[in-house]
Amino acid sequence: MIDQRLLPHRFQIVSFKTHRETANAIREMVLRGAGAIGVAGGYGMAQAAVEAKDLPPRKFTAYMRRAAKLLKSTRPTAVNLPHAVDRCLAASSRGPMEKRVERIAEEADKIALEDLAASQAIGEHGSELIKDGYRILTHCNAGALAFIDYGTALSPVRFAARQGKRVFVYVDETRPRSQGAKLTAWELQQEGIPYALIVDNAAGYFMRRGEVDVVIVGADRIAANGDVANKIGTYEKAVLAHENGVSFYVAAPKMTFDLGCPTGDDIVIEERSPEEVNWVWGEDEDGNLTKVRISAKDTPARNPSFDVTPAKYITGIITEVGVLRPPYDESIRKALSEPQKGSLG
Repeated sequence: MIDQRLLPHRFQIVSFKTHRETANAIREMVLRGAGAIGVAGGYGMAQAAVEAKDLPPRKFTAYMRRAAKLLKSTRPTAVNLPHAVDRCLAASSRGPMEKRVERIAEEADKIALEDLAASQAIGEHGSELIKDGYRILTHCNAGALAFIDYGTALSPVRFAARQGKRVFVYVDETRPRSQGAKLTAWELQQEGIPYALIVDNAAGYFMRRGEVDVVIVGADRIAANGDVANKIGTYEKAVLAHENGVSFYVAAPKMTFDLGCPTGDDIVIEERSPEEVNWVWGEDEDGNLTKVRISAKDTPARNPSFDVTPAKYITGIITEVGVLRPPYDESIRKALSEPQKGSLG
């Protein structure tokens, strides 16, 4: 994995040999993003299978179930993780013992390849929504770092730029972990795509001035009715976009949909440590990585990692099978049951 906690100041590849190490890496946000942690969860299950391969069948099954429970507990909001873990757990229960480890590894590879193909297709479909000269606002990081490649929200931007369209991206800093400032800005800089970093509170200012043509964000879980859970602050951007007549799109693969979740009210929202709100991390003038407290000592803080954007604020959902339109309860079910290209709904 790329240790995303060190970006943009350091680029470091880290490796983990056991499923417990992988679970801890997900929990501690060595990597993050719905797609990325889903793939990591799949490979965590493959690691668990290797660890348990010499156990008797019953003990092997029990070991795999404990590993699945641990991996799924690391980040409760993003649905890609439990989907991937459950697929690998199902693969672990089929066939003779000597084949089970092989099948789990194959399933983890399949999930990763599906993730890659979905991100590319999302870029192809989404780029059709971006006209030459468009100014795009995004929130958090839904780029290659959050997926296997291309990303979700950034994939249409990448494809539009490669098609020769002039694009410009407003990058929300995305407090408290600043994934926009640290990760999205870094990705755009690597590809030479013009952008400007803005504070979270500035999005409405630029929308009201007519300087934002479209908003594209990612998703961690999408309910059956089209409500979307994404990084905290997404709901505010959607309301602002609606008020200012700016199209608001969500980019996500089919794996992010949860038909077992009727509405956004049923989505569990992860709340993280107050420390992330009270402290900031970065590089000082001497190039040293350091933490700095920005509030008074012992300041209480609340830190929900995600919020829910009601479907009524969403113009469309960009998936690998096309752009879904309202009514989402119909277009989502159609997309999941009858894959096809083009606009659905």
